[in-house]
Amino acid sequence: MISLAAVSTDHTDLRKAYGCFPSGVTAVCALSDGAPVGMAASSFTAVSISPPLVSVCVQLASTTWPRLRGLPRLGVSVLAEDQDAACRALAMKGGDRFADLAWEANDDGALFVNRATAWLECSVYSELSAGDHLIALLEIHGFGSDPGRSPLVFHSSRFRHLSAAV
Repeated sequence: MISLAAVSTDHTDLRKAYGCFPSGVTAVCALSDGAPVGMAASSFTAVSISPPLVSVCVQLASTTWPRLRGLPRLGVSVLAEDQDAACRALAMKGGDRFADLAWEANDDGALFVNRATAWLECSVYSELSAGDHLIALLEIHGFGSDPGRSPLVFHSSRFRHLSAAV
């Protein structure tokens, strides 16, 4: 029989349960007044083909999202398996997140991490309040991919690599 724990004010066990679901890792970035701004997001999901939509979940306490949300274009880079350092840099609370990060921006200000496995040029479509997070729906305006590069995977609070089943 499955044993279920009640949700308590100590969210340690609930975080462990969430961590059982592996996810890819994305970078959500743009230029703001000519300077790079960005963050790492592991709560990324493809939502719709028509219209083309993806979502990311952002903590309400984020100081980066308010700087990104009003920009005309955002770059979403699906990080590749050798880009864990880029993820850590983009998740930093302080310092220069882009100091050692190779990136490029397009004319609309969307910023993309070089050597990622996929890139999406997006704008904010809508936002939905969801507890201590908000769900940002992003509309895709352009995209590119390198399917030969494996994605960075986050599972059980660690970065992992995919391997083919035999």
